Amino acid sequence: MSIHIVALGNEGDAFHQDNRPSGLIRTYLGRSPLVSGDESSLLLNATSTVARPVFTEYQANAFGNVKLVVHDCPVWDIFDSDWYTSRNLIGGADIIVIKYNVNDKFSFHEVKDNYIPVIKRALNSVPVIIAAVGTRQNEELPCTCPLCTSDRGSCVSTTEGIQLAKELGATYLELHSLDDFYIGKYFGGVLEYFMIQALNQKTSDKMKKRKMSNSFHGIRPPQLEQPEKMPVLKAEASHYNADLNNLLFCCQCVDVVFYSPDLKEVVEAHKIVLCAVSHVFMLLFNVKSPADIQDSSIIRTTQDLFAINRDPAFPGAKQESPGNPPLRVIVKDAVFCSCLSDILRFIYSGAFQWEELEDDIRKKLKDSGDVSNVIEKVKCILKTPGKFNCLRNCKTYQARKPLWFYNTSLKFFLNKPMLADVVFEIQAGIFQAMCLLICAEMYQVSRLQHICELFIITQLQSMPSRELASMNLDIVDLLKKAKFHHSDCLSTWLLHFIATNYLIFSQKPEFQDLSVEERSFVEKHRWPSNMYLKQLAEYRKYIHSRKCRCLVM
Repeated sequence: MSIHIVALGNEGDAFHQDNRPSGLIRTYLGRSPLVSGDESSLLLNATSTVARPVFTEYQANAFGNVKLVVHDCPVWDIFDSDWYTSRNLIGGADIIVIKYNVNDKFSFHEVKDNYIPVIKRALNSVPVIIAAVGTRQNEELPCTCPLCTSDRGSCVSTTEGIQLAKELGATYLELHSLDDFYIGKYFGGVLEYFMIQALNQKTSDKMKKRKMSNSFHGIRPPQLEQPEKMPVLKAEASHYNADLNNLLFCCQCVDVVFYSPDLKEVVEAHKIVLCAVSHVFMLLFNVKSPADIQDSSIIRTTQDLFAINRDPAFPGAKQESPGNPPLRVIVKDAVFCSCLSDILRFIYSGAFQWEELEDDIRKKLKDSGDVSNVIEKVKCILKTPGKFNCLRNCKTYQARKPLWFYNTSLKFFLNKPMLADVVFEIQAGIFQAMCLLICAEMYQVSRLQHICELFIITQLQSMPSRELASMNLDIVDLLKKAKFHHSDCLSTWLLHFIATNYLIFSQKPEFQDLSVEERSFVEKHRWPSNMYLKQLAEYRKYIHSRKCRCLVM
C-alpha cells in the first residue's frame, strides 16, 4: 500500500542565497521518526527522477511498510510547462500540501492565483494542508518608520492565510521555523493524521472490493482491452513564401513579360502577385480603372514607367504558343529597368526587405542619385491610393509584416473573376476531398495533398458507429486510391481505422477486396480481438446456463 503526497509552492525566503536543497518536505522526511531513510537517500531519489521532470520526487517508507511518494513542485512555470503530468499527479494525490513564505508575497500570490484554481477543479475529498513558513519581519515592533512599515506591507498576514484555507476547506498551519518542534510535532502531527486517514480509507475500499470478488465464484467477465492508438498526422508547415519565390525564379505559369526600352526581354512575372502588392499594376493590367483609384500620383507613375505592347509583329517577342500569350510590358525608364529583376524579387518576398533591396540596387548603380531615384519609384509603385506616402522611412518596415497585408493582399482576388484562370467546385465531402487530393498529387502540391488527408481523417473520426455502418462510402476503395497516389500517411491511417472498426467493416462486401497483406494487418490489429469475442461468448453461455445475473449489467 502507498500514500501519494503532492506539495506545491515555494516556502523559501526570496532573499535567501543558500542554494543547497532544503525545504519543508525534505526536512520532514529526513527528521520524522515514522519515515525510514536518511537524508542522503532522499536526496538521491529527488535528483535522479527522470520520469516526471516537472516535480522533484521523494520516496521513503512510513509506518514500517507503507510506501510514501512525494512530488514537490516549487515553481508555477515548471508546473504549467507539462500540464498533462501535473493534472494527473494532482488528480491521484491522497494529500495536498500548499506552502509559501510569509515574507514573500510573490510566492503567496503565485499559490493563490495559479495553484489554487487548478486544485479547486481537481479536488475530490482530498485533505489539504496550507503551511505558512517563516517569521514575519518586524511583526512585533510598534515602529512606524517607513522602513518597518514597508517590511510589514511585504509580509503575508495570518488573515490572508486563513482566508485562503477557508476557500479550500484546508487546514492552516504557521511554521515559524523548520526545527524539530514545528516540523516534527506540529506539521508532522497533522500530516501523519491525514496519512493514517488515507490508509484507513484505502484499506476499507480494498476490503469492499474483496467482498465483491468473493461474492461471485463463477468465471469473471472478459476485460476489453483498449484499441491501438491511431497514427498521428502532423500538419505540414507552410512553405508559401518559398513557393512564391520559386514561381519567379522558375518562370512557371507566367502571364506577363517585361521588356527594356530597346525591346530586349528582361524578366517574366505574374499579374496576380504584382496586383496584390501595387495599385500601379492594377491600373496597368486593367484590374482597376483610374476612377476606382482616384490618385493622380499612381496614375502618373503608371504612365511614366510602363507601356503595354499588343503588336502581333513585336520584334522582341519569342515564338509564342497559341491561346493566351503573356502580356508584353515595356519599361520606359532604362535605369529602373536595369534593377527590375531585383525589384521583382523584393516584391515576391513580401515587399518589406528594404535594406536588402537598397544593397542590390547599389551594386548595380554606382551613382547615388540613380539609387535614390529608383528607390523613390519603388515607393510610388507601393503607394496606397489617397494616402500620403508612408514609406519614407523604409527601415521601419524591416520588423513588420509583408506589405501586401497592409495594401491589397492576394485574398482580394479570391472568389472573383479578375485574373482568374482556374475554378474549383467546392463541396464539404470525403469523395470530393479525395478527388482534390488526386489533383494535388498530380500537380505535386504536397501541402494541399496533406490538408486533404487531414480533412478525410477528421471527417471519418467524427462519424459515430451507426453512421459508419450505414454510409455508402467504400472505405477499401478509398484505401486503394490513397496507396495508388502515394498518400502513405492516409493509407496507413485507413488500415488502422478499418482494424479498429473491424465489426463494422468486416460485414461490408468491399472488405473482401483487401489484399492478402492488408487483410493480414487488419486481422492482427483488429479491435475487439478475436480472443475477447471468444471469451465473451463463453461468459454469456455460462451466464445463461446458470441463470446468473451479469456483474456488468
